[in-house]
Amino acid sequence: MFTQQATARSQEPGGRTKSSSPRQIPVVGVVTEDEDAQGALKPMDLNGVIKLLEETDKGDLEGKQLKSVKKLMQYYQNGLPLRDLAQIFKILKLCAGKIEHQPHFIESVYNILKVCSLPFLKKKVSDEITYAEDTANSIALLGDLMKVPSSELRIQICKCIVDFYHAEPPKKHITGYQPASSSYKIQMAEVGGLATSMVQSLAWLENQLVEKLWVLKALQHLSTSEVNCTLMMNAQAASGLCAHLTDPDPSGQLLFRSSEILWNLLEKSSKQEIIQQLSSLECLLALKEVFKNLFMRGFSHYDRQLRNDILVITTIIAQNPEAPMIECGFTRDLILLATFNEVKSQNPLVKGLKLSNSYEDFELKKLLFNIIVILCKDLPTVQLLIDGKVVLALFTYVKKPEKHKIIEWSAAQYEELQLHAIATLSSVAPLLIEEYMLCQGNARILAFLKWCESEDSFFIHGNSFHGTGGRGNKLAHMRYTLRLLRAMVSLEDETVNTDLCERRTIQQLIGIFKNTISKSNDKEEAIVLEIQSDILLISSGLCEHNIPRKEIFGTEGVDIILHVMKTDPKQFQSGLGYNVLLFSTLDSIWCCIGCYALEDYFLEKEGIFLLLDLLALNQKKFSNLILGIMVEFCDNPKTTARVNAWRGKKDQTAASLLIKLWRKEEKELGVKRDKHGKIIDTKKPLFTSFQEEQNIVPLPANCPTIAVMDVAENIRAKIYAVLGKLDFENLPGLSAEDFVTLCIIHRYLDFKIGEIWNEIYEEIKLENLRPVSTDKHILEAITTASENIGKMVVSLQNEIIESQARQDVQNEQKVYAKIQASHKQRELANKSWENFLARTSNAKTLKKAKRLQDKAIESSRYNGRPPNAIFHQTAIKGLNTTVPSGQVVTLESTPARLTGGPLAETDIALKKLPIRGGALKRVKAVKTADEPKKSVPK
Repeated sequence: MFTQQATARSQEPGGRTKSSSPRQIPVVGVVTEDEDAQGALKPMDLNGVIKLLEETDKGDLEGKQLKSVKKLMQYYQNGLPLRDLAQIFKILKLCAGKIEHQPHFIESVYNILKVCSLPFLKKKVSDEITYAEDTANSIALLGDLMKVPSSELRIQICKCIVDFYHAEPPKKHITGYQPASSSYKIQMAEVGGLATSMVQSLAWLENQLVEKLWVLKALQHLSTSEVNCTLMMNAQAASGLCAHLTDPDPSGQLLFRSSEILWNLLEKSSKQEIIQQLSSLECLLALKEVFKNLFMRGFSHYDRQLRNDILVITTIIAQNPEAPMIECGFTRDLILLATFNEVKSQNPLVKGLKLSNSYEDFELKKLLFNIIVILCKDLPTVQLLIDGKVVLALFTYVKKPEKHKIIEWSAAQYEELQLHAIATLSSVAPLLIEEYMLCQGNARILAFLKWCESEDSFFIHGNSFHGTGGRGNKLAHMRYTLRLLRAMVSLEDETVNTDLCERRTIQQLIGIFKNTISKSNDKEEAIVLEIQSDILLISSGLCEHNIPRKEIFGTEGVDIILHVMKTDPKQFQSGLGYNVLLFSTLDSIWCCIGCYALEDYFLEKEGIFLLLDLLALNQKKFSNLILGIMVEFCDNPKTTARVNAWRGKKDQTAASLLIKLWRKEEKELGVKRDKHGKIIDTKKPLFTSFQEEQNIVPLPANCPTIAVMDVAENIRAKIYAVLGKLDFENLPGLSAEDFVTLCIIHRYLDFKIGEIWNEIYEEIKLENLRPVSTDKHILEAITTASENIGKMVVSLQNEIIESQARQDVQNEQKVYAKIQASHKQRELANKSWENFLARTSNAKTLKKAKRLQDKAIESSRYNGRPPNAIFHQTAIKGLNTTVPSGQVVTLESTPARLTGGPLAETDIALKKLPIRGGALKRVKAVKTADEPKKSVPK
């Protein structure tokens, strides 16, 4: 950036390039007394000094040259201006070139370098950009000066570079100048490529320890920048530093600074390139020697930290499968050092060696476990793991902690190592099955799981990475133990799986699952979900292809599967692991429910309804697996009725759901259909956009073609299989659009066969083969038949669409008829109301209506009366109503004068019926013999 800006500024408007070097300063200048007192820089003839240094043919020239340089340094003792930097460094280069034959110039060079440690001075703010190129070239010259065979100068150069990162303000202020920014020198060092020349200078300092340490110190500061790290990487700094780690150094700085630089290179440059540089045999031998020396003889806090740093760098290198870790013997030594505490060894390397419970030794133990996981990825390491008894060593941690036993680790440290060891076993044990079985691995794991499940009081600290979420409980131990068990079951080794089943593993796992359901809480939900997922996966691995084990899984296992399937669908978006649990559940349905008894129990508990509910969620990641399970279940004759009985949202049927999924799948695959869902190309009715883009290529007979791979890569084949088992002819709840799609699904197999035959025919053409006439006729007949089937389906689809169109018209007419009848009824009601109003407001109209009514009544009567018939007058004389009487007659209650008032008297039994009949009337009470006379008021 600085170089481009400097170049841009160095061009004049006319296009002529202007030199970025400072203008020639006159020898004589006028300086006032005030400026002199304030320390202002006086003009100086730098070109004259350069010219003097370039002269070689005068007798007393050396003295004059030294004197001029000395005067120059006195002049610039408070700092170098950016505008003069190019000329001053040219003077520095000329002086350095004279050192070989004129050693007195060493002092001059030293003084110039000493001034270079001070901040550069700028007169204008823009000077940093204007003189950027000159500054970068000048700083790059420092690296070239490392070639000068002077220890004093080399050390001073390194000090100067270190001072870039520890800049101090100038001791004296110079009028008209100000220090450049503190990071300016660092940026210019990056632009000038100083780091490259400093790395190269290490080659000249093989046997000069002091100078080498100073160079390493300078490189340590330079390596804090990504740009410098990239330059150092290109200069092969990593391999050069690592190869000399074992060089003698009583101070220990060489190892410390080299490891620090290697760390910076790994972090700030291309990690893969650095690993490639460090993967040489020479580098690994050096690392091995240093690590062993620090392991056996390092007792200080500093030595232990450095030892762990070396091991981390080794771990990173071990990730490269091409690194000769085994060839250099490093792998064997690392395995020995990782297991000597647990498995006694007579190797002199570990004789009398013991780890303390210090933080550094604790970290070392974890790093050794970690590097074993990385080393075991290289199969040749397996034999070394067997020889080192790694499985036995790791299994010493898979046990219940003993309370009263004195151990070398604290409780928290032992817990973390225990979890780390179990996690390491998950990677190592599957490679060493024989050693695993010899160590009674299954028995140890199941016993440890039983302890994890127990209510034994055991306080888990949960401080480590592996102990996350397990504070105060044993869930972390259970999680990593189940991971180990899952890794072993996934090998499908019959010996291991049979041994597990004989130890009642399936029943134990079902019990653990039930306990996690009853005891789980929100804080540990993610861990519990992982545990449940692993239990289902382990059960699937044990029960697959084995009917007796599926029977052992039993109805209790089916119940836990149904419990998971009833999970709220919103939880699948929570990110806690419900998706993984559901996948594990679907896998266990596939593998564990494979006998008739469990299938029937699953159906009775509405399991097929739950599967269809999950399918209706319309999540593509589940659809393929669910449809595969449904294909298997549809072989059971009890399944079809339940599938047809299922109803989803808006009364959707299973057949409608499957057809909807088909349409969605075809849309995603880019299958060509018209707006009604009909086939467009009868020659390629199932072709996807991917198949259209791919050209047919002749393949060997054992390689599946694109048409065959299409069957496995989408869900159309499974939908066809399910609908075929449900019977295409009797599917409930389908719309016309569904029937149009169903026509295609019904002929899926015919279309796919025709598609494959078409591929065969095209491959024959591409290979320039000519089939015999009979075969050719057969191929053409098959192609024609496939196309005819497509045309027949299109014809059927057209009939369905036309029939639906006619039905839509009829339905529309019915709706219009209802609307018309409604309007007519409304009109009649309005007309009736108008007639009513006319009768009530106009007497003539009322009389006319009455006459019409009487006439209608008379005309409706039967004229021929039988003899002796009694005629009842229906017309009520004197009637004042204006409308005909209806069928309902409202009667008022009997007047009180007839009833004698409310019937609430207590002497109702004494009332008599009047002789003349009629309603009850109150009469005088009957007089008795013993009743005294009462005076009756007049």
